[in-house]
Amino acid sequence: MKRNIVIAVVTAAALVGGGTATALAVAGDDDDSTSVTRTDDDRDDRGEDRSDDDWDDRGEDRSGDRDDRSGEDDDASRAAVPGDVTAAEAIAAALEHTPGTAVSAELDDGSWEIDVLGKGDTWHSVRIAPDTGKVLGAQKDDEDDAAEVRAALKNASVTAEQAAKAAQSKGTVVSVDLDDDGDDRAWDTETRASGGDERDWKVDLRTASVTADRDDD
Repeated sequence: MKRNIVIAVVTAAALVGGGTATALAVAGDDDDSTSVTRTDDDRDDRGEDRSDDDWDDRGEDRSGDRDDRSGEDDDASRAAVPGDVTAAEAIAAALEHTPGTAVSAELDDGSWEIDVLGKGDTWHSVRIAPDTGKVLGAQKDDEDDAAEVRAALKNASVTAEQAAKAAQSKGTVVSVDLDDDGDDRAWDTETRASGGDERDWKVDLRTASVTADRDDD
């Protein structure tokens, strides 16, 4: 008799709560009974919570990983893409901004750096964007070799810009620098081939002829 009452109470409670209940009644006798109640709603809720949490966490983790990898790939691709502005064009842009004599040009730290000897002994360093050719900045430099540079270029007819253009036949020019030491004065240039190989060349100060740098062999 008591067992029937327990089952009825459990069933009524489940219906009031809006779920389906499974009631198990185990009785040794009429005075001793044990009731175990399990609702389908509880199982569903726990399952949905675990499922949602697990998928949300895994989804966020995977999304974060993709974002990190995407950022690294973007950075790598931006670093690998060469600039559209040649050494000669960068020198021309620097001289238009800061008149004088260009003595060196180097593609370094994501920009062209052009050294310009202005009036008197005034040196300027001009930075040019390698993709647009715009001036990124300019500042005065403290140099004390203005006299040597002017002496080396006294009888020269080939400028740094012309030397860069001449060396373009050997590859992409990444630097131009005046070698004013000794009797073998010339424009030292460095080129980079499509495969990444770098070579050094000398450009004659009078004829603009390009020869391999013997020290590079």
